[in-house]
Amino acid sequence: MYTMDHNSFSEITPEIFRLANMSRQAGVIDTELFTKYDVKRGLRDLNGKGVLAGLTRISDVRASKIVDGVQIPTHGRLFYRGYDVKDLVNGFSLNNHFGYEETTYLLLFDKLPNKQELESFKKMLSGYRSLPTSFVRDIIMKAPSNDMMNTLARSVLTLYSYDDRADDTSLPNVLRQCLQLISLFPLLSIYGYQAYSHYHDGKSLFIHQPKTELSTAENILHILRANSEYTPLEAKILDIALVLHMEHGGGNNSSFTTHVVTSSLTDTYSAISAAIGSLKGPRHGGANIKVVKMFDDMKHQVTDWKDEDQVADYLAKLLHKDAFDHAGLIYGVGHAVYSKSDPRAVIFKSFVEKLSEEKGLREEFELYSLVERLAPEIIAKERQIYKGVSINVDFYSGFVYHMLNLPMELYTPIFAIARIAGWSAHRMEELANNGKIIRPAYKPICEDREYLPMDER
Repeated sequence: MYTMDHNSFSEITPEIFRLANMSRQAGVIDTELFTKYDVKRGLRDLNGKGVLAGLTRISDVRASKIVDGVQIPTHGRLFYRGYDVKDLVNGFSLNNHFGYEETTYLLLFDKLPNKQELESFKKMLSGYRSLPTSFVRDIIMKAPSNDMMNTLARSVLTLYSYDDRADDTSLPNVLRQCLQLISLFPLLSIYGYQAYSHYHDGKSLFIHQPKTELSTAENILHILRANSEYTPLEAKILDIALVLHMEHGGGNNSSFTTHVVTSSLTDTYSAISAAIGSLKGPRHGGANIKVVKMFDDMKHQVTDWKDEDQVADYLAKLLHKDAFDHAGLIYGVGHAVYSKSDPRAVIFKSFVEKLSEEKGLREEFELYSLVERLAPEIIAKERQIYKGVSINVDFYSGFVYHMLNLPMELYTPIFAIARIAGWSAHRMEELANNGKIIRPAYKPICEDREYLPMDER
């Protein structure tokens, strides 16, 4: 029997390269055939509009309107259960309370809670914010990964073994599982990072227990920081970041993944871990990391951050693949749906400015603002644009996490901590409708061939 030692586990041999090239040649499809058969690649048309695959009552993304029978781009708006997210954020900001728990209640139960309902819900989440005995020692501390999303997915899948009703897909049981995961995601993510930081980077190990009286945002900062200290503005802005990231329609990749996997009637842990795998991808949840790294490179390449010509020249180099990662992209600019503006970025910006002032990073904020203004103009000159282009929520979220001194390894898990609320709502919606297993069609374009015996090949 062939065995593989540890050193060769990750090795890509010349034979693997040869076989991979064969696999690539076998997989490539002439792009003209997609046009011939009217296949919408990525399930989107040229304007970025998604192919209609289902119905949802959870959220709505609006970026256009019909005028005289013609669809025209408009400033983007995002609705949770019919409520404009801007109004939700303004509401809990003016009342000076945290919004993540309130908005989670809204997404799950289709109503804004009154004061008594919200307090009861917060107590329920707090009661679930406790991992099984020895889980941290036996699971999280063992073989820590350098990618926290993999660590999070592994932890979620392992929780299946601790659940006596793991395969029960009745709505009461699934709701119980979802509420537990919503409560536990901050612990699983941050404890996973602490283990990695300790064993791989030699840093001190801190495992703080969550506090029942703290909000989700406050607990994240409490269990992450060695001294558990944070300012009210830091906690408030992190809470707003969670609210803005927690849901974005059924068509985004990870929420659609939740629907697809749930439709097979698999267990909650498998469905949510699949969504985590989707969110991990740099085309989905990892984009804000690219934004931060791009700006780090820009700060070294541009000598005067206020010089519009220098900044514009750098942005043009990005598009020409002459700067940063040579991918030809300005990260944090553009969106599959939004064109004139991403409402999440618009809402976020005023709070980001306040935090930059508290942190003494006003010049960096002004650089971000300058890029926000210049990038769409430069892209429009260089590329054929089928719809408008503007910054997206990733543009500022990475800057916020940087100012909060969050480790980059936790940027995407913070996204998951927010989005688990939306995934849970979508899983409940799919099960409540008891629909068919989701199975779209693929058109085969291969030709029939006669089988050849071994000695004739």
